[in-house]
Amino acid sequence: MDLVKPFMGLHVDRVSKEIREQCKELVLSDKQIEEIMRRVIKEINRGLSKETHAEADVKCFITYVQDLPNGKEKGKFLALDLGGTNFRVLLIHLKDENDFEMLSKIYAIPQSIMIGSGTQLFDHIAECLANFMKEHSVYEERLPLGFTFSFPLTQLGLTKGVLARWTKGFNCSGVVGEDVVQLLKDAIARRGDVQIDICAILNDTTGTLMSCAWKNHNCRIGLIVGTGSNACYVERVENCDLFDGPKSGPNIKQHVLINTEWGAFGDDGALNFVRTEYDHEIDQHSINPGRQLQEKMISGMYMGELARLVIVKFTKAGLLFGGVGSDILFKRGQFFTKYVSEIESDKPGTYTYCRDVLDELGLDHATEEDCANVRYICECVSSRAAHLVSAGIAALINKMDEPSVTVGVDGSVYRFHPKFHDLMVQKIRQFVKPHISFDLMLSEDGSGRGAALVAAVACRESQ
Repeated sequence: MDLVKPFMGLHVDRVSKEIREQCKELVLSDKQIEEIMRRVIKEINRGLSKETHAEADVKCFITYVQDLPNGKEKGKFLALDLGGTNFRVLLIHLKDENDFEMLSKIYAIPQSIMIGSGTQLFDHIAECLANFMKEHSVYEERLPLGFTFSFPLTQLGLTKGVLARWTKGFNCSGVVGEDVVQLLKDAIARRGDVQIDICAILNDTTGTLMSCAWKNHNCRIGLIVGTGSNACYVERVENCDLFDGPKSGPNIKQHVLINTEWGAFGDDGALNFVRTEYDHEIDQHSINPGRQLQEKMISGMYMGELARLVIVKFTKAGLLFGGVGSDILFKRGQFFTKYVSEIESDKPGTYTYCRDVLDELGLDHATEEDCANVRYICECVSSRAAHLVSAGIAALINKMDEPSVTVGVDGSVYRFHPKFHDLMVQKIRQFVKPHISFDLMLSEDGSGRGAALVAAVACRESQ
């Protein structure tokens, strides 16, 4: 295990030998990471190819976004960001280069709507859009809108996207297999009170890339590590069998953004060689067993629960808390992902946040060694997530083979986990070709501002 210590930065000094031994299965070796990189690229190529796209897990949907922002986009744009239990409406006024004003409001989606009918969902969204436009005195204006829809989409054009399947707890009837842009247009038309032109539909990874590219023209990859995990990247049109449009000739654009939907990597068993009993248990109790298997090893929706399962196993084996747990610890979903970040925020040798978390869980009998062990477990779970993401990003960077690449990153795990960025930089550097330089850039509101930028670029192109 000491071989692992230098590159994981784990606090192993006070960690019990048994726990270190039992956590080995959560540590990815360099050989395993290289194998994951190979399998990711193989799966991406399967998604891009006409012959294998239908059965590929990593779908590599074509976004039809072919122009990155140049900083000269101007005007007022609406953005709608739907991708979780809340959605946002934004009004963005792009002024001079890199200067903008942004107003936004968050609206809740009640559980009853998340699992109700599609008509209810889109009527709710249209009502909130109209209310927002009234509040911000643009009710009378006709505005372009960029729609961030962060669920797996088969895009048939910049303004046509068919929902492949629901994820993240949604299950609205009558939407899978339908064009969600049309469903939103229909809901707006049913109201008949606002004038909105939907210029583009995109997902949050595309928005993240666009938002970063507005400031940094080197941005070629968008990455989300939040409730879910996904990546998009710039691909050559000639490699995209399913691109519906001319691929060669004068004035033909050479590149297009690809939305990988890589959360589903491993659904065919490609990750079984690194999955653990904890991953199997997470999957069995999820609302989509057998689906989104890579995402379940990475994202904020599952990271806390993964740590809880490890802690519960070791408690029941008498390796933690003197074998005495608590009702809260033994209850599914009660060890939140934010606890992992908080516990790892303690300075080495101190356990202030760790004790706060354990107290909340009814584990105030924890010893200092228990705290060290719990932190080690959290570090193993979060480091594995960071290394899995890094394997995918390094594989994409090597595939594109550009001399310098910026990766735009967003999502709560990347944003709030104290070590995620550093773990990723270290691991990507290790596996990226030596002549390529890269950097990770925190996206500022990709799914909001990014959506407005896609709409703005679409407007720029159509003028």
